[in-house]
Amino acid sequence: MDNKRIIIAIDGHSSCGKSTFAKLIAARLGYIFIDTGAMYRAVTLYALEHGAITSGIVDDEAVAVMLGDIHIDFRFNPERGASDIYVNGDLVEGKIRTIEVSNCVSAVSSIAAVREKLVAMQQEMGRKRGVVMDGRDIGTVVFPEAELKIYMTADPMVRAERRYKELTEKGDRVTLEEIYENVVSRDKADTTRKISPLRKADDAIVLDNSHMTLEEQMEWFSEQYRRVING
Repeated sequence: MDNKRIIIAIDGHSSCGKSTFAKLIAARLGYIFIDTGAMYRAVTLYALEHGAITSGIVDDEAVAVMLGDIHIDFRFNPERGASDIYVNGDLVEGKIRTIEVSNCVSAVSSIAAVREKLVAMQQEMGRKRGVVMDGRDIGTVVFPEAELKIYMTADPMVRAERRYKELTEKGDRVTLEEIYENVVSRDKADTTRKISPLRKADDAIVLDNSHMTLEEQMEWFSEQYRRVING
């Protein structure tokens, strides 16, 4: 759409479609998409598989020690038209989306050592600009200098219904009540944690997509993008 390459930071609540929205933006602009939420989920999955999380209780110190053994990278998957996430060379794209990971990811994300490592990785990934990055603290911590910051949200029940549909279509046996409780608890954990809590950056534009189609969201984005590019 334009030769000027910028950083687009998308923050917001869980299950409000940030990644889908960001992927479409990246595809339209020819930008790199970086799913930071997937990175935190990947660390959470590794911690679950290596004994640092037991019965939902996260051992912060054990997770911090494991960080040196975790290598995360994204590889483009032509069949999906998007990037898959790998941990130490193993594809984990499907494994990181389970309810078990969802229930523990906020606790893992609040560990200082985890955030320090992943923020540094994200900043390096975005160094050349021309990136779309979504997460919880992109516009406030990772890239406070981003030219376009978007804060996405939606009604909690709407988000729960979207997540429920996504999981059940994949064959996961979950209930809407279980998903709703997870959405509400993650909102509380994300917004109240001591380190890099989820909050709207002062210069971010709010997008409440509770009752918007994806096409309508993209039309809204195009307007915001033109405003930034045209100064």
